[in-house]
Amino acid sequence: MSTFTALDVQDVRFPTSRSLDGSDAMNPDPDYSAAYLTVRTDAGDAGTALVFTIGRGNDVQSAAIAALAPHLLDRDVEEVLADLGGIYRELSYDSQLRWLGPEKGVMTMAIGAVVNALWDLRARREGRPLWLTLASLSPEELLDLVDLRYLEDALTREEALGILRRGAEGKQQRIAALRETGVPAYTTTPGWLGYSDEKLVRLLREAREDGFEMVKLKVGADAADDERRLRIAREEMGPGFPIAIDANQRWGTAEAIEAIRALAPHDPYWVEEPTYPDDILAHAAIREAVTPVRIATGEQGANRVLFKQLLQAGGIDVLQADATRVAGINENLAILLLAAKFDVPVCPHAGGVGLCEMVQHVAFLDAVAIAGDDERRRIEFVDHLHEHFEVPVRIENGAYMAPEEPGNGARMLDASIQDHLFPDGPFWAAELVTPWAASQAGSARAGAEQSGSTIPAPTAAH
Repeated sequence: MSTFTALDVQDVRFPTSRSLDGSDAMNPDPDYSAAYLTVRTDAGDAGTALVFTIGRGNDVQSAAIAALAPHLLDRDVEEVLADLGGIYRELSYDSQLRWLGPEKGVMTMAIGAVVNALWDLRARREGRPLWLTLASLSPEELLDLVDLRYLEDALTREEALGILRRGAEGKQQRIAALRETGVPAYTTTPGWLGYSDEKLVRLLREAREDGFEMVKLKVGADAADDERRLRIAREEMGPGFPIAIDANQRWGTAEAIEAIRALAPHDPYWVEEPTYPDDILAHAAIREAVTPVRIATGEQGANRVLFKQLLQAGGIDVLQADATRVAGINENLAILLLAAKFDVPVCPHAGGVGLCEMVQHVAFLDAVAIAGDDERRRIEFVDHLHEHFEVPVRIENGAYMAPEEPGNGARMLDASIQDHLFPDGPFWAAELVTPWAASQAGSARAGAEQSGSTIPAPTAAH
């Protein structure tokens, strides 16, 4: 019998704020970071996952993951991997931890990390990429992974099973086709808010040369700048070329409606996160007021219930699933089923660190086994930090090509982890010289010591 022996959590951070990569109207100085989890067994194998953050707070996320260790340590690996629907429910309904926020926030993302790491371990043991491990399950087995509690008023078990059975028809042909052509991507690489106009134009041209048929720009900090930058992008890419815009929650309802109407002459393909992500009624009001401009959201959607209500209220035209925001692949499966029920395309959020590598499995599963062929489906792509992963995403002619290596794509290179450990990895040890930075490092160490994660102990340099 093989058992789980450790949940190792590491605080890994990259200094992307230096070049303003990732900058937007609400997050002007992100340091792309990962609460990085390795679930180990006494057989010597391991499953990997991460939760994406943008710097401060990564220590809090790491501590939350470590708090889940008692649910796994010393348990039989084969039994857990055979019932990943069961462990997902067990983690989600730990009553004392759930009190911190019922199925949302830091604890939900921690649960997602553990669930995703277990799926990574299972896929590696089967020798398949995660999307294919999931797609190989029967409709009934897939449905057993889903928690339909709170969803029955929008999606019954019978309806969900019907969606999955329809998805099973022609599955092998779709797998073969997707291995040939992939899933179309769109790129946000040109559009960060901190980039100059010259850099914007250069990156837009490079995106078109690389085969991308859609791009996205950040907006929301200044109305005049938004209009100027979108006008520049439209002039560069030409009429009809899909250009999405993303306000990153900057606007209130009336403000969003006014801003979107002002930008509508430049034909935005969709407007992403126009307001606070939990405000279902505001999304519905905005969408009604600005149609035919599409409304998209989801990267900070906390759980399947929020997505259910967005769909019920007619609040979105595009659902943007995220790999690390909800409680793992099981909950994303529920969200995919809801989107299929309401005929709303799933265009996953990506970028950050590791999100492209992980969320592509969600999109390929949707394309193969749930919604099937859908010309509206695209996966976000951002060309940052892929060099730190054992199996970086593969983009050809503006499309994600199906990953074939075993696992969920989250495993980073050991050297990258060690160099960017916070606060004592070589990079950060040289950087943290101010009193404020030193206090942040001290807080990170204290949280690590309390949670049992593997942030290194203080060194003489500090």
